[in-house]
Amino acid sequence: MGKFNKTGKREMPALNTSSLPDLIFTLLFFFMIVTTMREVSLKVEFKVPQGTELEKLEKKSLVTFIYVGKPTQEFRKKMGSESRIQLNDSYAEVSEVQDFIIQERSSMKEADQAMMTVSLKIDEETKMGIVTDIKNALRQAYALKINYSARPRE
Repeated sequence: MGKFNKTGKREMPALNTSSLPDLIFTLLFFFMIVTTMREVSLKVEFKVPQGTELEKLEKKSLVTFIYVGKPTQEFRKKMGSESRIQLNDSYAEVSEVQDFIIQERSSMKEADQAMMTVSLKIDEETKMGIVTDIKNALRQAYALKINYSARPRE
């Protein structure tokens, strides 16, 4: 019969890390799929008005946003405290809205161009004159589907 020697110290076996890269890449892919990046950094402050007849937009990929409101604190010294238009990540004038819409429409697929919707996110304190000017510029650019963003009535 064999003799078992108990005098020697037994060492703990090394931890098997062969599946660790698989776990790390699985977590990486999960966070890449779930995380959404903010497309536009807001440079205007706005509190959307309340509404009663609200509907959710179906395809957000076909929506182009125009923001109107007072500049944020960091831009107030340079831009003043009057309402400003923001297109993507920069301030703009009403005369630039038409070119912006044409550029956004050209970046879409040809089949989706007819379904393009322009969503106006406007501060409730903004005067109606700037909104009317934006609507006229949208009309000249043949962007006739307009959506006004609102929050539910409390």
